Amino acid sequence: MTTETLTGRQRLIMCLLLGAQFMFALDFSIVTVALPVIGDDLDMTPAELSWIVTLFALSAAGLMLLMGRIGDYYGRKRMFLIGMALLTIGSAIGGFANEPTLVYVARILQGVATAVTAPAALALLTTSFPEGPLRNKALGLNGALLSLGFAVGAVLGGVLTDLLGWRFTFFLNVPVGLLVLVLAPALIKESTEPIRQKLDVPGAVTISLALLSLVLGFSRAEAKGWSSPQVWILLAAAAVLFSFFWLIESRSPHPLAAVTVLKRPSVALGNLGGLLTFSMESGKVFLLTIYLQRVLDSSAFLTGIAFAVLGAGAFTGGMVAAKIINKIGARNTLVFGLLLQGATAATFVLLGHSFAAGYVHILVATALGGFGHVLAIVSYTVAVTSGLPDSEQGLAGGLSAMTQQVAFTLGTPILAAIAITAGATAGATKDGILDGVHTGLLVDALALAVVAGLIAVLYKVPRATAAPAESVQTVETAEAEVAG
Repeated sequence: MTTETLTGRQRLIMCLLLGAQFMFALDFSIVTVALPVIGDDLDMTPAELSWIVTLFALSAAGLMLLMGRIGDYYGRKRMFLIGMALLTIGSAIGGFANEPTLVYVARILQGVATAVTAPAALALLTTSFPEGPLRNKALGLNGALLSLGFAVGAVLGGVLTDLLGWRFTFFLNVPVGLLVLVLAPALIKESTEPIRQKLDVPGAVTISLALLSLVLGFSRAEAKGWSSPQVWILLAAAAVLFSFFWLIESRSPHPLAAVTVLKRPSVALGNLGGLLTFSMESGKVFLLTIYLQRVLDSSAFLTGIAFAVLGAGAFTGGMVAAKIINKIGARNTLVFGLLLQGATAATFVLLGHSFAAGYVHILVATALGGFGHVLAIVSYTVAVTSGLPDSEQGLAGGLSAMTQQVAFTLGTPILAAIAITAGATAGATKDGILDGVHTGLLVDALALAVVAGLIAVLYKVPRATAAPAESVQTVETAEAEVAG
């Protein structure tokens, strides 16, 4: 096999792992679209419905880093299969649910499944392919399917709910999960750290509580508003717990997340780029949804079509991301992706009351922005996994997946709060809503530009640590490609 060619087995492994990642991205948005219908069918209040989203985000983000490290120690393939089994069971429970409690149980199981499977799948993907063009190609497709899954979920959720009922937004996962559970044991080889270390329990508990407080704080901000004391108590608790986690990790003989890894510019800045690209994209989609339906009076169907075009741009970006990274490096690709995403967001300050002009503008700009968004996703994933030995890939995958889940939770409440504040002077009129959308999307663009500048100045090429002798040449080649 040459360094540029995939074997038949590698193609099957890639399809299996990428298919699983696509399903988890789909899960994040597909049920959200069906929430109003679920509420009507199960007689749930808006506050009760919000917990369907919050419980998923809490269980996914809160356990992501811990599960990634457990995969390093006890087997990524094993964790991958456990996660797929949990997803299948949870989805079946959700599909048959006849009361709110069972829907909550289903979403918790789906969230835990995401925390178990996402870092394991990413680690299996990176350890199945050497650093360089092949891994970049795999990560390019992974990024494309992550963003496409989020966009397709929004459209498919509406279609399934209208044609077959909301239960099929859950049932969809069951046959896919069963298929993966049948094929994965024979295709995927076990991957684990050669020497199993003692699990850092204090670090695991602290980071899980910190992430739970952070996600719950932002989720409550969206439901209760930023003036709620509960929101600020949760966010303050998260800040304190993150500080304790850093202190624990700096002193632990077997840290959950070694400080030396967390302090790497490629890891820290790569995840910062990932945090911004995911959070600003999810916040942008929310604000544009409000604009389309509240200002332009667009139907839910036309709104979904607009974001399907975003998905098409994102998929195209994923198909070419590896070539761009191999040519100009991960850092430059990340900066370019963030700037393109931000530039297209900035154009939305030109949105007005004309349906035709506004809709066409969104189609073009979201397609270009989605292209940049996926370039940023792929390059940040390459950045945070480059130069690390296989024994740290579960940690890197956990950090990357955790960044994604936390970012999805942060983007909407932050930009929604900015938009609401900016549009408050005009009341709930269309002009007021439009002013708020303009301001929120301008902040979106500025945040992406600032982070792109920081990465351009501070990012350094990752160095390999404790890499196996036979992979030294591959790592050196990858470093040259990433240098940009």
